Amino acid sequence: MNMEAPQEPLDLLLINPGARKSIYQDLGADLTAVEPPLWCRLIGGYARDRGYSVNILDCEALNLTPEAIVEEVKTAAPRLVGMIVFGHQPSASTQQMTSAGITSSLIKEAAPDLPIIMVGGHISALPERTLMEEAVDFVCKGEGPVTVVQLLDALEDGKVEHPERIEGLVWMRDGAPVVNPSAALIGDLDQDLNGNVWDLLPMEQYRAHNWQCFGDLDARQPYASIYTSLGCPYQCVFCCINAPFDINRYRMRSPEAVVAEIDLLHNTYGIKTYKIIDEMFVLNDRHVNAICDMLIDRDYGLNIWAYARVDTVKPAMLGKLKRAGIRWLALGIESGSEHVRDGAEKAFNQDEIIAIVRDIQEAGIHVIGNFIFGLPDDDLDTMQQTLDLALELNCEFINVYSAMAYPGSPLYTQAVAKDLPLPENWSGFSQHSYDCTPLPTDHIAAAEVLQFRDQAFQTYFSNTRYLDMITQVFGWDTRNHVEDMARHQLKRKLLEELDAAE
Repeated sequence: MNMEAPQEPLDLLLINPGARKSIYQDLGADLTAVEPPLWCRLIGGYARDRGYSVNILDCEALNLTPEAIVEEVKTAAPRLVGMIVFGHQPSASTQQMTSAGITSSLIKEAAPDLPIIMVGGHISALPERTLMEEAVDFVCKGEGPVTVVQLLDALEDGKVEHPERIEGLVWMRDGAPVVNPSAALIGDLDQDLNGNVWDLLPMEQYRAHNWQCFGDLDARQPYASIYTSLGCPYQCVFCCINAPFDINRYRMRSPEAVVAEIDLLHNTYGIKTYKIIDEMFVLNDRHVNAICDMLIDRDYGLNIWAYARVDTVKPAMLGKLKRAGIRWLALGIESGSEHVRDGAEKAFNQDEIIAIVRDIQEAGIHVIGNFIFGLPDDDLDTMQQTLDLALELNCEFINVYSAMAYPGSPLYTQAVAKDLPLPENWSGFSQHSYDCTPLPTDHIAAAEVLQFRDQAFQTYFSNTRYLDMITQVFGWDTRNHVEDMARHQLKRKLLEELDAAE
């Protein structure tokens, strides 16, 4: 008689919360990217390398409801649940909190004795508040892997005897949160943060942004995102990237480890379309050149996009980037006003912006320009200057944002100090949500900022000069796709209230 072997108990279930509809409204259905959760991979790999059994539940990729997540958790019956609230770029952590909070609450109702730890950039910025407000047992101040593994080491029958010994743990004692000193940042990224747990992810579910595959939208899948460095040495006022790290420290993986991961993804899953997650990929020449040289040798025919700064891109390296498979570079241009850019710690001038965009395009690499409306010094005139610059540059794609005081950013500290109005709910920190609530500036109200941002999006993507360029570069199918995209009208609570008041 054949009997199935008993299932080994699961030590750690890592959950990537998903809330595509509330974060992106209708855009989440097919326009936005769905990418592998980096920090679930890094924490999962760190724990598995130390002998713990791990699984990952990517609720965003699987589009699971909170109720469905609870059923998955009950079936898995782990010793510890890790709610990993990082998102796919620094600002995305806060907007994920609504889903993470609801899901944690439902898990606690179904399994009150199951310990939950919440980890993420938002949590690191607001550890005591998160522990007080959310239905979790612990939160982490820091990047997470060391804290989670030390918690697993100490966990016995759902209880921890000496929580004060666990680095980075935030826990309750006598009704008040206790914040332990953070764990030291992991130094050996290749060995300790390899994230090689791709087998735990639903790889068939991931897809690239629509713009990354202009000209061949079928190439959006298969897709993966990888990292080559963590942190950022800069201190832009709107950015919260360094919240989990406590300091502005920039750490790099070895180029060999980066390319070995691309080898694995290409050869195992057939992936040619990638995002490099680094906030600043084009920064260290030796690092970038070594990666490019190895990718050029492989000649995989990749389509990669990465972030860069206007003042870190060197024209001499663009040809090599293109040959390595870098097809898009995202530039943080932010504002068309030099005065506003200076206030946001972006010290480069208009001529430099125009010159580097043209250099990139002439090298055959497409540009995504990132622009922000509603920075502290903005008024209607300076925001118009930003839109005018975007129209002049005519990048192959742009992202238009309204300024947000993300927890962990200097803007958040300033907003709290000035008692400025912040979103009522964490979902209000999403750029595309119904309750999106940007900061007011020193000159205009939040509703005016949001209204300008939404109108700027429509203006740019319906502009004939832009559409003609898109047709010439990518073809008529892409132009039709962009025109369909521009027909999406986001519903906004602030703008409905503004209309009602008028």
